[in-house]
Amino acid sequence: MSLLQAIFMGLIQGLTEFLPVSSSGHLALFKILFHVETDTGMLFDVLLHGGTLLAICAVYYKDIWKLITEGCAIIRDVIVNVVIFFQNKAHRKEEPYRRIVNSSYRKFVMLIIVSTIPTGVIGIFAKDVVEKASEILLVPGICLVATAILLFLADHAKDGEKLPKNITYTNAFGIGIAQGIATLPGLSRSGTTITACLVSGFNRNFAVKYSFIMSIPAILGALILEIKDAVNVSVSGTEVTYYLVGMLVAAVVGYICIKTMLVVVRKKKFTGFAIYCLLVGAVSIGGYFYMA
Repeated sequence: MSLLQAIFMGLIQGLTEFLPVSSSGHLALFKILFHVETDTGMLFDVLLHGGTLLAICAVYYKDIWKLITEGCAIIRDVIVNVVIFFQNKAHRKEEPYRRIVNSSYRKFVMLIIVSTIPTGVIGIFAKDVVEKASEILLVPGICLVATAILLFLADHAKDGEKLPKNITYTNAFGIGIAQGIATLPGLSRSGTTITACLVSGFNRNFAVKYSFIMSIPAILGALILEIKDAVNVSVSGTEVTYYLVGMLVAAVVGYICIKTMLVVVRKKKFTGFAIYCLLVGAVSIGGYFYMA
């Protein structure tokens, strides 16, 4: 892989991770059409996602910091309640327990945890399937068409009002399943999860925030798995440099695209992206049968 290819793939990742057109699908198509070989499996793809993770943290750093502090407070209160439980049993007392979910941000933390569970399970068991699917031109094509359909649905979804206090854990679990399925190349993660949020009645601005922040545990988990698997992979110093350059490009472009998506969702402007995905998907499917 050349430096130019790394930069271009970082550009694709940054543009397509947050715009609802599927970063994995575009990266798969780019690799297939231009015969790009990274020699490290999906490591480079995951590092590119790491770049977009930096973009999320830059945009939502206040929310993320608050979620981290409240998450730690939840763990503290759970431990305190366990201690109270054993003290009550030992001394036959009725000391009151601390309420665990006592604020919107604590509810937000719990919702993210619930969404992450099905995403993680699907991600672990479907890892090999996703990697193989990325090598077949037909799969991204079909999934891009599916993304187009989801975006049409998002544009016509009724405006919801749900914020953390009104969102159920069932909603969160369903959105986590949607995110897990969206690991297939061509299915836009942001498009799929934002559509799932809107169909569930989320407030439009919160749907974008939830979609992007809920991706953080999934991306971190993928990074850990890929780095663990890449311990014995031989990567040259030049390749490392190229990978980091691609990651940086993805971060900068991704930051700009998150800001763009906030406007797109608020103003219901998914139709253009839907038409684009439909066209690219149709061309990919046609290309597969032409090359077969």
